[in-house]
Amino acid sequence: MIMRLKVDFNLQAEHYLLQTVLVLMRLLLPTCKGQLVSKFLASLQAHSALFSAATDAIEISSNEFENRNKDVDFDLLFKHCTQLHQAKCLHALLVVSGKVQKIFISTKLVNHYAYLGDISASRRTFNHISNKNVYTWNSMVSAYVRSGHFRKALDCFYRFLFTSGLQPDFHTFPPVLKACRNLLDGMRIHCLVLKLGFEWDVFVAASLTHMYTRFGLVGFARKLFDDMPVRDMGSWNAMISGCCQNGNAAEALDVLYDMRLEGVRMDPVTVASILSVCAQSDDILNGMLIHLYTIKHGLEFDLFVCNALINMYAKFGNLGHAERVFNDMVVKDVVSWNSIIAAYEQNDDPITALGLFNKMRLIGAHPDLLTLVSLSSIVAQLNDFQNSKAVHGFITRRDWISQDVILGNAVVDMYAKLGVIDYACAVFDGLPVKDAISWNTMITGYAQNGLASEAIEVYQMMQFNGIIPNQGTWVSILPAYSHLGALQQGLKVHGRVFKNSLYLDVFVGTCLIDMYGKCGRLDDAMSLFYEVPRKSSVPWNSIISCHGIHGHGKKSVKLFREMLDEGVKPDHVTFISLLSACSHSGLIDEGQWCFHVMQEHYQIQPSLKHYGCMVDLFGRAGHLEMAYDFIKGMPVEPDASVWGALLAACRIHGNVDLGTSASKHLFEVDSENVGYYVLLSNIYANAGKWERVGKVRSLARDRGLKKTPGWSSIEVNNKVEVFYTGNQTHPKCEEIYTELRSLTDKMKILGYIPDYSFVLQDVEEDEKEHILMSHSERLAMAFGIISTPPKSPIRIFKNLRVCGDCHNATKLISKVTEREIIVRDSNRFHHFNDGVCSCGDYW
Repeated sequence: MIMRLKVDFNLQAEHYLLQTVLVLMRLLLPTCKGQLVSKFLASLQAHSALFSAATDAIEISSNEFENRNKDVDFDLLFKHCTQLHQAKCLHALLVVSGKVQKIFISTKLVNHYAYLGDISASRRTFNHISNKNVYTWNSMVSAYVRSGHFRKALDCFYRFLFTSGLQPDFHTFPPVLKACRNLLDGMRIHCLVLKLGFEWDVFVAASLTHMYTRFGLVGFARKLFDDMPVRDMGSWNAMISGCCQNGNAAEALDVLYDMRLEGVRMDPVTVASILSVCAQSDDILNGMLIHLYTIKHGLEFDLFVCNALINMYAKFGNLGHAERVFNDMVVKDVVSWNSIIAAYEQNDDPITALGLFNKMRLIGAHPDLLTLVSLSSIVAQLNDFQNSKAVHGFITRRDWISQDVILGNAVVDMYAKLGVIDYACAVFDGLPVKDAISWNTMITGYAQNGLASEAIEVYQMMQFNGIIPNQGTWVSILPAYSHLGALQQGLKVHGRVFKNSLYLDVFVGTCLIDMYGKCGRLDDAMSLFYEVPRKSSVPWNSIISCHGIHGHGKKSVKLFREMLDEGVKPDHVTFISLLSACSHSGLIDEGQWCFHVMQEHYQIQPSLKHYGCMVDLFGRAGHLEMAYDFIKGMPVEPDASVWGALLAACRIHGNVDLGTSASKHLFEVDSENVGYYVLLSNIYANAGKWERVGKVRSLARDRGLKKTPGWSSIEVNNKVEVFYTGNQTHPKCEEIYTELRSLTDKMKILGYIPDYSFVLQDVEEDEKEHILMSHSERLAMAFGIISTPPKSPIRIFKNLRVCGDCHNATKLISKVTEREIIVRDSNRFHHFNDGVCSCGDYW
């Protein structure tokens, strides 16, 4: 209201205005000359009869104030008005003094309001300027850009262009180009630049370069850059950072080389950009050389440079160097703390990351949105549900989720990784804005928690809401299709990514390889493997794992040797895939060789997963005592995966005593996994120890644990059908059981004898046969036989291991029906053909 006051205000408005000015002068009293302030306050008293009695003691005429107000240092007042209410008081003072009529002063007010974050006040002040010049228009456009109102900035620019009668100058275009959110607007502005002859201005040309790199047109930006007659530091930095943002590390280094040839020295912005290039291109040597350059030229204590160095070393996993840079910093800001915390968090050291966060709080540094993004990941890695709620509460109290979608996505991801999918879903539903990453996070969350069907539903909702899938979407949804064996849906995704050449992306390509491998199409997986980039271990790990679960252990070892021949360095995941492949194929010598190579040649210390694979390798082959001795010789405390591998081996080979001993250790480290109780129960059931079976089942019930229901899925006519053991609700239930009875009769002619040891209930034999016939994989198999053309292959996916009786039965069914039957259970693939299984009965 104050900003609309005129010189001829009424008596009540005058009283309010004078009180406001008094407040302003008191706020700014330390910055103004005491005598001038006293005279000014007295003039206010004389100016209005309604003014407060607080100024009655000072006697001075308003005429004297009018003579003296020209001596007020308004530049100093602008400098000290650091809060919005002070700026409004200053505005009132400018109205009273008449200074607001000066275009320079009023334009300064426009800028000042914008800097203080009140763009509405800035615009209202701008609207009251009667004779606007180019500087005034430029200031308003820049104010919109600084506050993130890019569309309004462009609208203001076009109004300036078409209604003011003025011509833009070279100061106009840099902020306008920054405001362009699409290429069409950018090209329009470029045409205007050419028309007005500003294309050779160094600032305008640099802004054009930056604009084109933002839209991915690096080649076009490079041509503009090369044609510039003069380049300043900003121009070089714009070109280098533009290449970095588009993942073009080689181009960025090429520009840097030209820059050095012209004798231009790097500044902190250049150094920060090049360090990110080194991280992108995995070039630690050049990164360290740049670090030496900063030391040589006195930039090693620059805050911007130090933060970039921490980020670079973190991406190389060199946390020692990152921490050394951090500790040597003279000044640390919140970005510095965020960088070092994220360094440890992203390199799987959440305990140190959490310690750094606590240290940050102790010294009084206030966390920001990015700090909480890292903290969300830290508590997820620590599996700390209690603190996850504290983090969520901290964010909610500050209403940060509504301010930043990235933080909302981080909270969704945190709950999903903790396995609290209901909480993740609730946060996701409450996000005021959902971007593609939000949907991708929710899809991944469901898929990682074994809820593949729900993941697919979210993906379908994402498309229904008009969100365009991106690289992250395909990486999220393909594992869900792999889990269900939804080959046809996976093929559709392959078609979509093929159109955009995204299948050549190492992560999307690897997910496709994994999908084909886990859907039983190993030949297609191999064909795609030789098309994608293979410079990293990621695709190699996937194809080695795929061959392993198909029982082709020797092929996995051969691929590993090819990987080494191509100069690709294996990682810990590579050896988990290798050891698992050797285990499924009974390759004990090869497995021991891999375990040795991992430690001696690549200095990879075995994790508990590696130890678990070795126990499985020995145990599956029947060397139970060797497996037990291996566990006793481990330098670390065995976890549930290690004891679980031994218990599973005891189940295969019927060793009751060792199984009982393994279960005792197992229940000490993980008493909540119902699968281990089922394994022990099965061992006792196979040995006919029904009393012990009852005790184990009672123990599980007392702890509130329920057996995971067995299910099998089959894809027919682009629809995935899921069958549970004993299912009686399917529309074709009667036809399915009729087909099963017919198949059983035919198998018995070939010598099939039901193996009742796999019936874990103490019931009559005729009921045992019905129970075996009702296993989920047989229901899915019968449905596939009656629903697909004769002799066509059948693909079935089971969430648990195939039982021995179903394995024998499926071999005979493949012979009776003359079909290839492919079954993927929780451990591996079984290819049944003409009465033989690819596993050689070793699984």
